[in-house]
Amino acid sequence: LAYDSDEARAVAASITALLTGKVYETSTEMAEKIGVFEEFEKNKIPMLNVMKMHRDSLELINITKLPKEFLPVFEEAKKTWDRVIERGDIFGFRNSQASCLAPTGTIGFMMDCDTKGIEPEIGLVQTKLLSDGGTLKLVNGTVEKSLRRLGYDEKQTQDILAYIVMNETIEGAPYIKKEHLAVFDCANKPAGGTRTIAYDGHLKMMAAVQPFISGAISKTVNLPKEATVEDIENVYIDAWKMGLKAIAIYRQGSK
Repeated sequence: LAYDSDEARAVAASITALLTGKVYETSTEMAEKIGVFEEFEKNKIPMLNVMKMHRDSLELINITKLPKEFLPVFEEAKKTWDRVIERGDIFGFRNSQASCLAPTGTIGFMMDCDTKGIEPEIGLVQTKLLSDGGTLKLVNGTVEKSLRRLGYDEKQTQDILAYIVMNETIEGAPYIKKEHLAVFDCANKPAGGTRTIAYDGHLKMMAAVQPFISGAISKTVNLPKEATVEDIENVYIDAWKMGLKAIAIYRQGSK
């Protein structure tokens, strides 16, 4: 799925809704066993109202855009949030807040992941520094998997990968179809390419999952080096309009 697509946002929102719902459900189980958080009784009604807001936000997910294999995730999220509110009313909650979302960059590398949670790919090629002083260029593993899923055969896939290693972009690669280019768009524009994820693509993805996050989302909104002061101002205003609790800005080439 292209990062800046309705389908990708529907998937991310469904997964996030389920994860946070499970966490709050567990919080009601803890409250049943060991008690609620301090001052819960004073805040019971507002707390339950927040839980209902989380549940009602499921209506914002466009399930017509949700790939069929993710429909069970969405359905389980609905059931989970119903249980959260039912159990929360009876037993209360052990945790006043339960989740935040980080890009998990360093942890992702340690786990041998190509992507960093809610962050899109920075680029299609990773450059690793070797102990003897050399460098090694590797195309991210998700690229080959994506090419195969999109229907490219072995020779086509290997030729495209070889092109990416040489050029650090998929633009201009042999065999690649124009309608598939968006799947490989990254946060930073490659030196040999023209495509990148627009800043509002980052904001829309964050806005899709924010209704299911207790706290904020630690994620970078990438802008090109040509970005103006007004562009950055607009990012903050748009983020506020979308209901985001926090954003971080990176302008390409900035120190």
